[in-house]
Amino acid sequence: MAADERDEELAGVLTAVGPRLRALRQQRGVTLAQLSETTGISLSTLSRLESGQRRPTLELLLPLAKAHRVPLDELVGAPETGDPRIRPRPFVRHGNTYIPLTRNLGGVQAYKLILPPLDGPPPERELRTHEGYEWLYVLSGRVRLLLGEHDLVLGPGEAAEFDTRVPHVFFNAGPQTAEFLSMFGPQGERIHVRAKPTARPQEGNPA
Repeated sequence: MAADERDEELAGVLTAVGPRLRALRQQRGVTLAQLSETTGISLSTLSRLESGQRRPTLELLLPLAKAHRVPLDELVGAPETGDPRIRPRPFVRHGNTYIPLTRNLGGVQAYKLILPPLDGPPPERELRTHEGYEWLYVLSGRVRLLLGEHDLVLGPGEAAEFDTRVPHVFFNAGPQTAEFLSMFGPQGERIHVRAKPTARPQEGNPA
């Protein structure tokens, strides 16, 4: 791997730390003030870490990993030592964290997306179009999807499927972190859901 590629990979890992720290803290229901008291890290430093304005260092990450009760390598998204599996690195786009779940360059690609909570009005983002077909399933929080003339808010357990040639954009619709799974077929592949057929009643036993 070339030096430029290593630098780019490292930058991507460090950029994803902030949203991960925020998501962990909010999942545990801990405020920045409480975390500051537990770790001894100043409130302003914690806030800058979560927003990506402060570069994470080992001295900062060690007490945070202890406070959140997670291994350090999980906090930064590093692969386990000696693990031969290739794990795609998270990356951040428009403030949202993308965690690739597939490695294939063609066919259906899967991602887990983490959307930070909104501190104010929704961001100004243009609706976009591209070739393909997308399916998303909300795991937690609320996701707002602008799709053509439709303005939808999806909650946990709700899903949407649409042609990406229709103008669309999504963002967090609430004050809590939102997470959802996304499956995208660049050639327009749709998601096929196969339901298990209902077992036929045995002879003599009414349905």
